[in-house]
Amino acid sequence: MNKKIFLPFLALAAILAFPACSGKLTPLSEQYIKAEPQPLEVIGGEIPVTISATFPAKWFNKNAVVTVTPVLRYATGETWGTSYTFQGEKAKANNQVIAYASGGNVTMRSTFEYKPAMKKSELYLTFDAKIKNKTVKLPDVKIADGVIATSALADAATAAPAIGADKFQRIIKEAYDANIMFLIQQAELRSKELGKEEIKDWQNLVQNANEAPNQNVSVEISAYASPDGGVKLNDALAERREGNTAKFLDKELKKRKIDVPVDARYTAQDWEGFRDLVSKSGLQDKDLVLRVLSMYNDPEQREREIKNISTVFKSLADEILPQLRRSRLTANIEIIGKSDEEIASLAKSDAGSLTVEELLYAATLTENNAEKEAIYTKAGNIYPNDYRTWNNIGIQRFIAGDYEKAEQLFAKSNSTKSNSEANVNLGLLALLKGDKSKAQQLLGNASGVPELGEALGLLYLEQGEYAKAVSSFAGTKSNNAALAQLLTKDYSKAAQTLNGVKNANAITDYLKAVVAARTNDSNGVVSNLKAAIGKNRSLAQEAAIDLEFAKYATNASFTDLIK
Repeated sequence: MNKKIFLPFLALAAILAFPACSGKLTPLSEQYIKAEPQPLEVIGGEIPVTISATFPAKWFNKNAVVTVTPVLRYATGETWGTSYTFQGEKAKANNQVIAYASGGNVTMRSTFEYKPAMKKSELYLTFDAKIKNKTVKLPDVKIADGVIATSALADAATAAPAIGADKFQRIIKEAYDANIMFLIQQAELRSKELGKEEIKDWQNLVQNANEAPNQNVSVEISAYASPDGGVKLNDALAERREGNTAKFLDKELKKRKIDVPVDARYTAQDWEGFRDLVSKSGLQDKDLVLRVLSMYNDPEQREREIKNISTVFKSLADEILPQLRRSRLTANIEIIGKSDEEIASLAKSDAGSLTVEELLYAATLTENNAEKEAIYTKAGNIYPNDYRTWNNIGIQRFIAGDYEKAEQLFAKSNSTKSNSEANVNLGLLALLKGDKSKAQQLLGNASGVPELGEALGLLYLEQGEYAKAVSSFAGTKSNNAALAQLLTKDYSKAAQTLNGVKNANAITDYLKAVVAARTNDSNGVVSNLKAAIGKNRSLAQEAAIDLEFAKYATNASFTDLIK
């Protein structure tokens, strides 16, 4: 090397790095400053940066005071970060002191609120320096270039709003009981019991259900003996009670020309019924009786122990045991509701003839959002006191992007009755406005709603708590769920989730391209970006400045796509 050239170069470097003998401050070289992360990255809507700087030996003038401020500069403006002030050993101030002879290391942390324009930006350190009262000009030092803003792809507008679900049941099952009582140790049916209004009403109910075109009915006979008198005696007694009841019922059904399935059974000693009646009674020492039932399984031993409790046995014999000497008649009725075709037709022509459950169900029978909204609106007019109607109209406005009207309807739903569905949906609207604090409060007031997990996942995602977001999204197949997995570097899971998104859009393909870029799949980058740009041309401009694709800047297929 030519020594005449080499030596002056070293001298110049020394001048840039260290002060002259006069004690003036010289520009601080970039080699003494490090910004982390590189490149900068958006986390929870903010761009955090940690700056480590070294003031080399003999750089910091003993009388100097230097204020260092990071500034992020981008096409539409600049944003200033947190300032840190340092001073020399003789400066009269109250800042961190940097020794002249040895220099010092400092750490500065700053956070910038993210704006989309910051994706293409440069981070500088600026210096405001004085030696005594004299201002010293020091040049800005560039320490970072660009921002990765992948987390900003989180979008509350694509989250599933919480629907006020219908409780429609095609088949409603109901059971109706009537009891025929017996005297102690007898199985004969008494005319007094058979003529009761309870038995007549039950028979009429079975007949009406049998004749109704939309009902099915079956009958059960359950005969019992009370748990006193011994197992052998009670077994025979309960069997006779069952037989006599079955003969009576068969005769009555034939008289009314009712042909329905009849199932008959008997229970020798009704200990379960005994336990239930005792527990609900006001008997003295009932806890002692219940304890005996729990301690002994043998029926004869149970009976002996209970009879030994003299203080309570007479009450049991008078109040509890007579209620267990019975045959129970049960009518199991299935009410078959309207068909889907009937409900869909009536929702259009005669909505007032449908119950609120049928109307809410009718809206689920169409994929057309305009038709859904029309049905929910009718439901709201007919059943204004049902909070679900207003919530579900609000969902249709939410899907249409009419967030102001959606918010009014969700609020109306909540005013009709405070409910978790509306709180989840208001939380999503708060996230759309960037109000994470309000969203957290609203979602905290929701529970028992299937869509809550996805809404919480989105909140955590926008708060930068990516692991919690992944957990909350659970099995959700959405862009937001995949984004959380991508940001926790679980690229395999993210790819699986993206492949399972039901209504895939341009962002779905864009995220697939990001996953491909992070896993060094150049073909995947190009093919998925092509699909994304085909659905949304503006993504070509985004990809051109997205640092996720920085290493593909010289790839001809990539550059052709983003032109």
